[in-house]
Amino acid sequence: MTTFKEIRGTAIQVVSSDPSNPEEGQIWYNSSSGTLKGYQLANVNTWASGGNLNTARVNSAGTGTQTAGLLFGGSVPPYTNASESYNGTSWTSTSSLNTARGILASGTAGTQTAGIAFGGVTTPAPSAATEKYNGTTWTSVTSMNTARYGLGGAGTQTAALAFGGSPPSAGVTTTELYNGTSWTSNPTGLGTARYDMGFCGTQTAALGFGGYSNGAVANTELFNGSSWTAGPSMPITKYAVRGFGTQTAAISAGGATPNSGITNVISWNGSAWTNTTALTTARAGTGGIGTQTAGLVGGGGGSPLSIATTEEWTGVGLATKTITVS
Repeated sequence: MTTFKEIRGTAIQVVSSDPSNPEEGQIWYNSSSGTLKGYQLANVNTWASGGNLNTARVNSAGTGTQTAGLLFGGSVPPYTNASESYNGTSWTSTSSLNTARGILASGTAGTQTAGIAFGGVTTPAPSAATEKYNGTTWTSVTSMNTARYGLGGAGTQTAALAFGGSPPSAGVTTTELYNGTSWTSNPTGLGTARYDMGFCGTQTAALGFGGYSNGAVANTELFNGSSWTAGPSMPITKYAVRGFGTQTAAISAGGATPNSGITNVISWNGSAWTNTTALTTARAGTGGIGTQTAGLVGGGGGSPLSIATTEEWTGVGLATKTITVS
């Protein structure tokens, strides 16, 4: 019979305290606690401080990953066209958007070198402007059919989705699809007209949650490429909420309820929302980037009005776990 030492190349040690730098898959017996332990992937659910944005802002949008992210637009105030890239440690200013705007949307499944921004609000009106980023510069392309701010976004630079928003002062259900060249109105819109919502996913598997519709709402809706379906509501009503992830594995971070930033964080598994570890800093209208296992939020509104701090999320990571018969 193969032994653990033959598999891992190490023996199960007897120690009086847990190792300070264990290796993944390492197992040991802690004689002080009388427990068998191992170092393995586990649900960590923690927030840690990341690098500060160069431009403090609220109501920005983002795309990419925790170690290769892109955040753009927002309000300082006034509205900004500033764009920044993140390498997992620090933010670097990049070429600016052509149109300064806030409460805009993005293709949340895009990358740091292939991003897309659309909609938002300028002075003094909602915008339909669409721009693409190639890793060096932003280029204006065909605008959306409906100008709006506070809209939801999903997808990539060549397959994006825009939904909801305000044109202004009232939520809409309008949904549009982008094919890399032009926007097309989708026959079926959101079930609940709203704006300032959370969003993530792809053009054929998107998630929209929370927002404002004559007050903060908790509604969740899922898009399958052609129509929207109502899902279970969040356990809290909030707007100016942002998130990251996919239609089946997402994080809803921060928001406002009703008039100030909050630290609330909720995890979505594709069928239900669960409260999880709160943000360190209360914030609304933050920029969300990444996945349910490794994401971040940058900036947002709180105290002061616009903040520059970043918090990094680890949903699954290496951790010491006690081994039991179960």
